[in-house]
Amino acid sequence: MSPPATAFVRDPHASTVHLPPAAWATVLDGLCAQFGTVSRAQWLDRMTRGRVLDGQGVAITPDTPYRVGLRIHYYREVMDEVSIPFAETVLHADEHLVVADKPHFLPVTPAGGYLEQTLLRRLVRRLDNPNLVPLHRIDRLTAGVVLFSANRSSRAAYQALFRERRIDKRYEALAPGLPALEFPLSRCSRMVAGEPFFRMQEVGGEPNSETRIELIERGEKSWRYALYPVTGRKHQLRVHMAALGAPIVGDTLYPTLAETADDDCQHPLKLLAHSLAFVDPLSGESRRFESRLTL
Repeated sequence: MSPPATAFVRDPHASTVHLPPAAWATVLDGLCAQFGTVSRAQWLDRMTRGRVLDGQGVAITPDTPYRVGLRIHYYREVMDEVSIPFAETVLHADEHLVVADKPHFLPVTPAGGYLEQTLLRRLVRRLDNPNLVPLHRIDRLTAGVVLFSANRSSRAAYQALFRERRIDKRYEALAPGLPALEFPLSRCSRMVAGEPFFRMQEVGGEPNSETRIELIERGEKSWRYALYPVTGRKHQLRVHMAALGAPIVGDTLYPTLAETADDDCQHPLKLLAHSLAFVDPLSGESRRFESRLTL
């Protein structure tokens, strides 16, 4: 008698695609057509190593027939990935949460040309926990505190903190002075995708973004600000500061797009995710995690 089937639990770090309507003979043919930047030889190599699976965790072979709607899990791989020469710090780790201090230039999750050189993959290896999932994101060029769920059973409770805005986020930034403005102040605007696609822009209409801004220190070359994002739009803090006439020091996207160049490790974006504070949904205790980095 054969053993009972067990449910396949997908690796949270695998990518997923549902096969669209098409007349391809095999899954391999369909993947090659859908992902033009990945060669047929690369897909064959991944399949040989068991890196392409169906929804039940069964390995896809070069002869697996194409079926519309079939769920495919695969693992991204990056050739000649650039090394990030800065280390993360684990600020806290327990059975439910991992809190890390991310350095500038390190992505939180795999994207583009980054896979192993990401905070997520580094922590998975370091803590030997493949269940780690980031509860929020900060930009690759931004440094500071990032929270990860370490346990599937409690993940939804912590995700709700961000979704329901029950977590206080504090950032710090260095930017030109704004002597004509009174602080604290709030910047509210409507933000939408701009040009190129990876930039954001402010447009007229009902605001969908809000940042509270406080002045910490007036320096000779730049002022130090505390930024409190009420909403979480992409590049929100960078866009709002630039719109006020004080683009964050080291910003190559706002207010104008700089020429494409390699990362300037000597002149990082002067933006730091300084701290996160919240009432723990499991224990009810007040918790606060603060970055050890400075600008």
